[in-house]
Amino acid sequence: VYKRQACSLLPVSVIADDADISEITITAKRVAIMRPAGSYGGAVTALRYDPLTELQSRGIAEGQSDVTVRGSLFENTGFQMGAVTVMDPQTGHYTAELPVDPSLLTTPAIYLGLDSAVRGFNSAVATVSYGLRRIEEGGGVTFGAGSDGLNYQSLQFSQTGAQLGAAVSFARSDGDGTLPNGDHRFSRYNLHLQRNTANSRGNLLFSYQDKFYGWPGAYTGFSSLPETDDTQTTLVLGNLRHDTSSGWIEIGGYYRRLVDDYDFDRTTAESGAPGSFDHETRVYALGFQGLHRSGALAWRYGGQVTADELVRSTDLTNGLFNSRSYATFSVVPEWDVRLARERVMTLRVGATIDHSNRDDTEALPLAGISIRHPNGIVVGLEYAMTSQLPGYTALNSSPTGLFGGNPLLGRETAKQLQASVSAERNDWQGRLTFFQRRDEELVDWTYASGAPFSRQANPVDLDVIGFEAFATRQWPAVDLAAGYTWLDKDSDYGGALVDASYYALNFARHRMTLAITWRFGERIELRLDNEYRVQEDNPLRTSTDNTWLGSVALTWQADDSGGLGLALTVDNVGDSDYQPFPGTPASGRQASFSANYKW
Repeated sequence: VYKRQACSLLPVSVIADDADISEITITAKRVAIMRPAGSYGGAVTALRYDPLTELQSRGIAEGQSDVTVRGSLFENTGFQMGAVTVMDPQTGHYTAELPVDPSLLTTPAIYLGLDSAVRGFNSAVATVSYGLRRIEEGGGVTFGAGSDGLNYQSLQFSQTGAQLGAAVSFARSDGDGTLPNGDHRFSRYNLHLQRNTANSRGNLLFSYQDKFYGWPGAYTGFSSLPETDDTQTTLVLGNLRHDTSSGWIEIGGYYRRLVDDYDFDRTTAESGAPGSFDHETRVYALGFQGLHRSGALAWRYGGQVTADELVRSTDLTNGLFNSRSYATFSVVPEWDVRLARERVMTLRVGATIDHSNRDDTEALPLAGISIRHPNGIVVGLEYAMTSQLPGYTALNSSPTGLFGGNPLLGRETAKQLQASVSAERNDWQGRLTFFQRRDEELVDWTYASGAPFSRQANPVDLDVIGFEAFATRQWPAVDLAAGYTWLDKDSDYGGALVDASYYALNFARHRMTLAITWRFGERIELRLDNEYRVQEDNPLRTSTDNTWLGSVALTWQADDSGGLGLALTVDNVGDSDYQPFPGTPASGRQASFSANYKW
């Protein structure tokens, strides 16, 4: 029975300490600080210093963030909740816009390659997967205040019965930001209903979030423009998992509505005409995941059917369609073969079928082999081919102007090959991975000196190679998690005139992370998150290319089971001016103090 929480390197099968033995998944705790200095926490907060993902933010991370993995683009990473991937059809910039209190979610698992192909949907490179936590009776209230006029509050309350549980949460935040016109106003509401039995768990989640934030040059890269983004996100999600004697099956579905009002200049009055950048999208989806074992053979499968609609838009009016349906299905049989010296070889061979009524259908191969040694070392080699379709901003924007679109953009594919070795003990884990990826017809947004006030959606073929190392170690008083990634890219934009790239060629050649949690004194913890990066040169970036980014938090909790807690948090300790996006100003140093009471 494995009882230690959140300290495994990768998703692994363990036995749960429950009335009936069942299988669960645990994931590594890869970052130290889960509460930001500049707002209430969101689903992306846990990814800010993650060694396996890179979070690129405009202003504070909770305002708007893109999540990339292994040098991918923001649209190549999907966000899964339960059995379904929650997507935004307008633009991948809103993919991470999950209006869910992170206290309701599990630590995110990062799936890559073949595993992402089975679990993911319309996300060619990686899937960030959240589960819904088991509801436990109790609650808590938090008050926070900090620099730049920040104040925020949150309230959580939950009640449980024999098999039923209900949780509600509310959070709000506002502040002036570290730059003029960098203000924000957020509010979030959640209702979570749950039913638990010996072999199943059902969840129903109602979520709503209203976010206004400003940031100079947020999307254009011109810091003279006081840009704002005002979004209202509604999410209704249901999920049911059932464990069987031979495996498990999980089904889910959701409805998502996003209303977006983007202004590239908040000082001008809107008329509702083109240039107002007002949009509304809706998405409906059903999905499933499962595993069935029969002796040495196991069937791993997953799929999702999704329909979206661009309900209205002032600017996305130049495309060929305003609605689309998608479907994906993956099946991967797994064979376990016992070798000499107690080693086990696992073979995986399968395929994914991606279909859309607006594009071609693709059959994509998946294959992998791994050998597990009795000392916990696993050596693996796998190949995965995945695909996805671009969003409406790339397809339906005017071919000229501030954001130039292209209605003829088609299916993007990624061919991924990786070799890895991992090891795990009771108090440490580690993994080394070499990977190569070929991205074909990847949609990038580019800059040409002949049209300096426009960015253009252009397809690009990329050859990406890289090395990734990750390790965690736990002691009685200290936890460490460290990561290093090296990347190299070779790009081909065909005949397009491209002088610089906002996304595909905006990557760190070297990126190092270090998370430290030190428990000292009487219930006091010092938490440190660090990132050092050597960025690839980009002619649009006006800040330094090499930087250290760090956050620190000092926390005290009266009792493990609840009571009063205090925290002092500082983000961007060194006040780095590094621009996550070329030309977009960095968020400066922020500090806040919070008090919470749990029961």
